[in-house]
Amino acid sequence: MSTSAPRRDFPVVGMVGGGQLARMTHQAAIGLGQSLRVLAVKPDEPAPLVAPDVVPGGADDLAALEALAVGCDALTFDHEGVPQEHLRALVANGVPVRPHPDALQHAQDKLVMRRRLSAMGLPVPAFAEITTPEQVDAFAAEHGWPVVLKAARGGYDGRGVWFLRDADPDLVRELLAAGTPLLAEEAVTMRRELAAQVARSPFGQAAAWPVVETVQEAGQCVEVLAPAPDLAEERALEAQSLALRIAQELDVTGLLAVELFETDSGLVINELAMRPHNSGHWTIEGARTSQFEQHLRAVLDYPLGTTTMTAPVVVMANVLGADRTPEMSVDERIHHLFARFPDVKVHLYGKGERPLRKVGHVNVLGTDLAETRRKAVLAAQWLSTAEWTDGWSVHDGAAAAGAPTEAGARV
Repeated sequence: MSTSAPRRDFPVVGMVGGGQLARMTHQAAIGLGQSLRVLAVKPDEPAPLVAPDVVPGGADDLAALEALAVGCDALTFDHEGVPQEHLRALVANGVPVRPHPDALQHAQDKLVMRRRLSAMGLPVPAFAEITTPEQVDAFAAEHGWPVVLKAARGGYDGRGVWFLRDADPDLVRELLAAGTPLLAEEAVTMRRELAAQVARSPFGQAAAWPVVETVQEAGQCVEVLAPAPDLAEERALEAQSLALRIAQELDVTGLLAVELFETDSGLVINELAMRPHNSGHWTIEGARTSQFEQHLRAVLDYPLGTTTMTAPVVVMANVLGADRTPEMSVDERIHHLFARFPDVKVHLYGKGERPLRKVGHVNVLGTDLAETRRKAVLAAQWLSTAEWTDGWSVHDGAAAAGAPTEAGARV
């Protein structure tokens, strides 16, 4: 991995983490003439595969963080797993950490987040810190079963969450004995999950994208529908206002994603993320300013970009690793996908395929939600499994016979 210094004509942003979020942020930085320096543990992570300026090391290594920060105009994150004491040491040395550790702790620790949002009078599920199995039973006696048990720190894509339909003291003891800080939450009866994403600069300028619906399977996002279909305007404005208020009161710099439950009685806040987020991948082609460009603008205190959509409907579908690796190579899958759907935009992360791992996503722009969604889901599944669930074969159409594609072109 290279540690050569980039040119200083334009700002340099340091990003902790070498995953797909850093990779896509690097792509946005290129268009702005900027340099993105990433901190990565391994050279084959998604960002080091494409970024020339890489500092080797992990987020728990203060020396590596200090090396990353040298010469950077801002330091930001593609994940929140950075020790608070390291971040505060960087701030004490004059490093512009964005978001500041005071804000970031609300995305790092669910108990800190729940307590702060509750004190602000915002809608959150009933919750309680758990230090003994008996406290789970007491919580259930007050709020009923099932109970959602969560790790207060860490956990994502369904990890670190346990849905308890009745008492399970052995599980609670095992988690506590392993040093896992826990909280219990009431199980919210919801219609669907939404996400409100905003950006905020150190100057205090803020911008919000349209509210989206996120579709979850097994605790992991599989689709994002933009804008959220059949969402009343007043409810959408409420979600955006919640996100903007949280960003202001927590003094967030950069992106903030607020995951929400829509219930019969209103909105309930689920999680916070202070970085680019899966619910915003649709913005790469679907908004005038992508979340990745906007994050760079925000942490560098540039004027923020417009967030209007580029099409009436945008659907993002995650490409997940299949149960078995297809015999057809990824490049062959892309070839056949483009033959059938030349308008689908593909984003692959350079990650090895394994079951349920996010290895990429597709974006589809359209005017009709049902058709746009159908195309996105089919495209993502084809890239995952090399199988069409609607029975279409690569031998049925343009790829084999030179027939017109959906765009009317010949191949």
